[in-house]
Amino acid sequence: MKTEFTDVSETQKTLAVEIEREVVDAEIDRVARDYGKAARIPGFRPGKVPAKLVRQRFRDQILHDVAHGLIPRAVDEALRTRELEPVDTPNIRDVVVDEGQPLTFTAVFETVPPIDPGDYATLTLRRPPATVKDDALDEALKALRDRAARFDPVDGRPAELGDSIVLDLTRQVVGGAAEGEATAESAEPDAHEGVTIEIGAAANPPGFDDEVLGLDVGGAKTFTLSYPDDHAVAKLAGTSVQYNVTVKALKRRVVPELDDEFAKDIGDFDGLDALRSRVSEDLQKEAEQNADQEVRADLARQLAGRVTFDLPEALVNREVDRRVEEFVRRLMAQQVDPMKTNINWEEFRERQREQAQEAVRSALVLDEIARRESLTPSDNDIEGEVARYAERTGRTPTAVRAKLEQEGGMARVETGLRREKAVDLLMTRAKIVTV
Repeated sequence: MKTEFTDVSETQKTLAVEIEREVVDAEIDRVARDYGKAARIPGFRPGKVPAKLVRQRFRDQILHDVAHGLIPRAVDEALRTRELEPVDTPNIRDVVVDEGQPLTFTAVFETVPPIDPGDYATLTLRRPPATVKDDALDEALKALRDRAARFDPVDGRPAELGDSIVLDLTRQVVGGAAEGEATAESAEPDAHEGVTIEIGAAANPPGFDDEVLGLDVGGAKTFTLSYPDDHAVAKLAGTSVQYNVTVKALKRRVVPELDDEFAKDIGDFDGLDALRSRVSEDLQKEAEQNADQEVRADLARQLAGRVTFDLPEALVNREVDRRVEEFVRRLMAQQVDPMKTNINWEEFRERQREQAQEAVRSALVLDEIARRESLTPSDNDIEGEVARYAERTGRTPTAVRAKLEQEGGMARVETGLRREKAVDLLMTRAKIVTV
């Protein structure tokens, strides 16, 4: 086998390969014999079709199978000989295969050049002070009171700002500019029963509050609203929508007093002082965690700066994909359909690219440090990580592990743990200063 290796750049490589005619013809003979055993051609018994006829009848399929059999083995052998490890499956181009001729092709791939992580001891990491804002305790207690609020029925007066109004509601697009003008006759009405809306909430449609203010229980009203072109719900942007509403109930949100009884109601606290103490402790722990995260972020930035070559696009695209998928999962967890949001996904992907590049650079340095220091996660480390993931997703560790093994995800788990060990090592050797 002849090979010609070309360095296109620090990361992009091409490998031109020629496989000897004798090897190709021997593989053609083997594949043709297999076809002859299974061939069904009128006038011939199974397994008795002449070899020449088999080669004529199934020529393209035989050559296709020969190429698919020889090329991966040739690529693997050439890469092992040169001690190269592609970051993704090589792209095979310009394949030429025929009987009595050498098989030639070109493999295009990307690799990671050697990385020098530098002296770990020269790292100086900045840690912000773990301080809690003066008003953080009051804000946290207010949030607890807001979550504990109850809704009392309203009688004897019409709807006011701040009320929660319960409606039977029908919504129908009656005009729009995006796909031509819609009409009340052509647009399908969208009906909902028992919808609760807080009058004055920021998420309400523009002008909706003014239309329902002053309505009594049992009252009904029909009105039309115009949505701006940049409205968050894409299907409503730039449209006119007719609403038919009937008021079923009015409720008023009542926030509990901040006192000993409130503290006892929401948890195992003797009184308000105990609640304040616990919240203060939690806020301090959160501040400590945030400071630790800033140290790790500074470490990632400094490691990324030690990679000076242009990154393989395959690695960057993979990290961008991961970030987009994570964002989509967060939307779905909030009951938001990603396809119904007014998001330009191509622009969103492009905005992830710079952060993805920094993450890839940092990960490459961590991988090299883990290799040099022989850092490997133990079985207990892996079991613990699987158990933590299972707890977050509400599944059993056995089910999570089976799913990961089925999808090839265990390698990602081990890689993540190996990088964490590298981070821990660097944190013990770096100088950390509070700024």
